[in-house]
Order: sequence, then structure tokens, then C-alpha cells
Amino acid sequence: MKIIKYPDQQEWTKLAGRPVQDHYSLLKPVQKILDKVKEKGDKAVLKYTRQFDGVKIKTLSVSPEEIQEAGNQLSTELKSAIAVAAANIEKFHAAQIHPVEKISTMPGIDCWRQSSAIEKVGLYIPGGSAPLFSTVLMLAIPAKLAGCRELILCSPPDKNGNIHPAILYTAALCGVTKIFKAGGVQAIAAMAYGTDSIPKVFKIFGPGNQYVTLAKQLVQQDGLAIDMPAGPSEVLVIADDTANPAFVAADLLSQAEHGPDSQAVLVTTSEKIAEQVSTALQEQLALLPRKNIATRALKESRILLLKNLEEAMAFSNLYAPEHLILCTDNALDLSATVTAAGSVFIGNYSPESAGDYASGTNHTLPTNGFAAMYSGVSVDSFVKKISFQQISREGLQNIGSAIMEMAAAEGLEAHKNAVSIRLKENI
Repeated sequence: MKIIKYPDQQEWTKLAGRPVQDHYSLLKPVQKILDKVKEKGDKAVLKYTRQFDGVKIKTLSVSPEEIQEAGNQLSTELKSAIAVAAANIEKFHAAQIHPVEKISTMPGIDCWRQSSAIEKVGLYIPGGSAPLFSTVLMLAIPAKLAGCRELILCSPPDKNGNIHPAILYTAALCGVTKIFKAGGVQAIAAMAYGTDSIPKVFKIFGPGNQYVTLAKQLVQQDGLAIDMPAGPSEVLVIADDTANPAFVAADLLSQAEHGPDSQAVLVTTSEKIAEQVSTALQEQLALLPRKNIATRALKESRILLLKNLEEAMAFSNLYAPEHLILCTDNALDLSATVTAAGSVFIGNYSPESAGDYASGTNHTLPTNGFAAMYSGVSVDSFVKKISFQQISREGLQNIGSAIMEMAAAEGLEAHKNAVSIRLKENI
């Protein structure tokens, strides 16, 4: 990682940029797949599964027998770990559900807001080199807590035509309704438009590569909801001279190993820490099974040396990281100044991987600077908020003159009449 010392603030915007994604070159092939699946349904999904996943399968649906067998393929230790994570995630997300509270804005006027679950949701779970069964927990648990009736999961099959057993086991544990062997753009298209096998959903959740991300954005233009705009994963670490260099290096590498387009950034106030982290990175990198992937990611990553923690936090808020780790002496106090981040990890013993797996918070988070205006996935992501109001005659008398005056000022006579006709009624 390149060390950049004390850059002028005019350079910060450039330094906060991400590697440019060439969406234009992807637009035509992605749109073609979406159109083909919309037109030909299962036939197109099976065709693209052969083409992109290199396997010919006869049916897209995962059978109950396959799900049952998946559990037998996992160790007791892994199943126990999944159970611990599931319990923590459920506990954290269950606390997000609040009772309906009626507000009397004036005598005779009661207003309230109530959650209504999105009935059918699609969960996309990447497979490939890192089958993200942890993402099943992060999506399915809040969906069930929200009351979603149907949870449709798609994940790409391996060369043998199977979905990773940990994904199947976790999906069954979390109450996923149906599971399908479909990945990539074709899976997004199937859930967006519906096929004979895969139901059309109302909202699609889950991470993916640049093709999947673009597909989600395109189907959104057709009226389907998605969780958030997302891109390659990222982490920013703020460290002072009290940080442990080995810990910081491990956090940076845990993000870099996600993919070659991931980004890891260290912002520090200590030249010594910058040098020590750089050395620790090389030592730890040499031991990683995904060394090649992490090495490519680190080429697009950087270490920034800034004057003080105030500058460090100002840069972080400009960058708006998906994950923010605070390895400083006053980490808790510093966290109060965060204005843009997907998820924050406070102190030397709060690694980002805790949030990825088992602390309880959700790891489906905005990337590419979208943390400046988007939140991560929560129970609220799976519901609509519907407002209600109940007004008595007394209440309408109290507010009627204000309504009629405003309606008249906007030239909307029928709006005014909807009030006046009621107030003139003889009881």
C-alpha cells in the first residue's frame, strides 16, 4: 500500500475516490440477459447457467432432500457457530421492532404509522470462491422478523450442480421459503420478472459482482425495489499511536481478500504506525490462501498520514466507508463524530469480521460512498411504513379552517370543499 503523507485538503476528494467501474461496457450484455430471461424464463436461466457457471442442470429448484443432506455435510462446530451468529443477529434486529404509537396532534385528530411486511422478497447469495452463507443470516433473519410471507433465495450452483451446503443449511434454519440454483444476472432477472419456476418478488436484496450490481440497478428502473446501490466491499481504519499494527494489518487484509476490486484504507496520525502496518501487511499477506486476490486489492488501496484525529475523521466522513474501524485511544468519543459510515467498529478489539459474522449487526451495507445517504439492511428494509389518521368532527372543526385556507391559496377548490361540506353537515 502506498503511503501518502499529509496531503492538502484539496486532494482529499480525489483520494476518497474509488476505482472507476466501467458500467457502460457492461450495459449491453447485462441488458441482453435481462431481456432474454424476461422473454424465455426458465429456458434462458438454464442456458446462462450452462454458459457462465459451466454446469448443465435439469431443474432450478433445490429439493427437500438436497437441503436435508446439506446439514449432514457440515461439522457440528460450524453448525454451532451458525447458531451463535443467528441468535445474536436475531436479538439485535428484534430490538428494531417498535410498537405502534398513536399521536394526537390536536384534540380529535389521531395519527399513527404502522409497518406492513413486503410479502415476497428475493435474496441473492453469491457462491463462487467465497460462498457467503453468512449473508443468508443477515437477510433472512430480519425478513422473517418483519413478517415477509415468501423468502425466495437464489445462489449459483457449483460445477456439480449443487449449492454450497452451508448456504442450504443456513437458509433452512432461517425459514427461507424456496431455494433456486441460479446466479448472476440471470438470477436477478428471474426474481425481477418471474419464470415458471422462480416467483417474481417485490424487492431484491444481496451483494454481488459488478454484473449483479448493474442488473439490480436496471431492474429497479422497471419498478422493482432493491436494497441499495452497492459496489465492491471496503474498509477504512483510523489509527493513532496506541493502535496495534498487527491488528490494523489484519483488518485491512480481511477486506482486501474479498475481491481484487475491494478497497482498504488506513488513515493514521502516526508515521511509526504507518510504517509498522505496512510491514505487518507484507508478513500476513504472504500467509493468506487468497494472497493473489488481496495483493490486487491492495494496489488500489492506500495509507494516508494526516495531522490529527479531527482531520482523520473529516476525511472518513468524506469517504463514507462501508466499514469504519476506530483504533484510537479515545475511540468511543471519536465515534460520536461519525456522520457517514455503513457500520462502525470501536476499539482495538472490534474487528470488522465480527460484524461480518456474529456480533449481531448487519453486514449488508452501502458502499462506494453511498453510506453518506443510505443505511445498511435492517428490519425496516423489509417493510413499508403506512401512515394512518382518524379525525372526529371536533378534530375537523379544529383544523378545518387551516386546511381550507391552504387549499384556496393553492387554487384547489375541491380540496377546500371536501372539508367545508363536512363542516356544513347537520347532525
